[in-house]
Amino acid sequence: MEHNRLWPIADRVSRLWWRTVGRPVDLGGDHAWLTAPTSAAGVVRDHWLPVEAERLGGALIAADADAGLLPDMECLAGPGFDPERLDPAIRDFYEHTSQWRMEIWTKWSPLFAPAGSIIGRLYGKRVQQLALPVDPLAAAHGVDTTITKVVDGEGNHAGSAWLRTLRGTGDFMYSGYYRSALLPGHDRPSIHVSFPLEHGNVQVFLRPQNGPDGSLLLESPAGEFGADGAYVTVLERGRHYAARVPIREEFRIYVDREGVLRTDHVLRMWRRVAMRLHYRLDRVSAPRAAGEQAPVVRSEATG
Repeated sequence: MEHNRLWPIADRVSRLWWRTVGRPVDLGGDHAWLTAPTSAAGVVRDHWLPVEAERLGGALIAADADAGLLPDMECLAGPGFDPERLDPAIRDFYEHTSQWRMEIWTKWSPLFAPAGSIIGRLYGKRVQQLALPVDPLAAAHGVDTTITKVVDGEGNHAGSAWLRTLRGTGDFMYSGYYRSALLPGHDRPSIHVSFPLEHGNVQVFLRPQNGPDGSLLLESPAGEFGADGAYVTVLERGRHYAARVPIREEFRIYVDREGVLRTDHVLRMWRRVAMRLHYRLDRVSAPRAAGEQAPVVRSEATG
């Protein structure tokens, strides 16, 4: 029981650290591009979703058999990326993610595996967020995925929550929020992924590029504050702080010679590879029947 009382202290110390190494940001002004869902204290899972819908004055659309991470890949079009050049299976996955099943393999670098294991046990599993399995067998039974769309007060798509749980245990790996975003001063949109945490979040801006043979390349490279990459934001004593973090990710989404959709995912800390992941994606669900409506869960205003 004693250690349960220490976790809130540890989480507060973590936020104080990010406040120290970060910078003050104005999410209502110059840094609105960092506005993203956060979570209350305790377990994250999908508890942040109704709060985000309420913040937008909108609603949640759950159990939509046709839901995707993005409403249309055209929202990412710009210099260096043409959605029309993508293999149709890749586009179908992003626009109709609910119809795809995922299998995952992981391989940690020996240098980073001990830290990954400690963080996973003491943090990821505890809060049910960002819990990357260190043991490859943990994901042997596959990963279940659920898409919940968030719409604003006018019914426009605001983002999609992609909830990924280990099929064998039901534990959350990721509870992420996906949308497109145009960073200040940039000439094309990025994929903006945010992972809510207690009074803060981790955010990644991924730059899309066309690869050979209709493949899709996504990268969060090194760079300056305000560029594509990874960030942490926290709310501490009524003020928001943000820091750019040295996490670099690369995704290669492609169709192999047998027609199977796959993804190679490399996660680096600074320039060193921390882990590699591989995903096999199979389309399993039929499109929703014409005229069939997805249920809408409306957020209730408070006060």
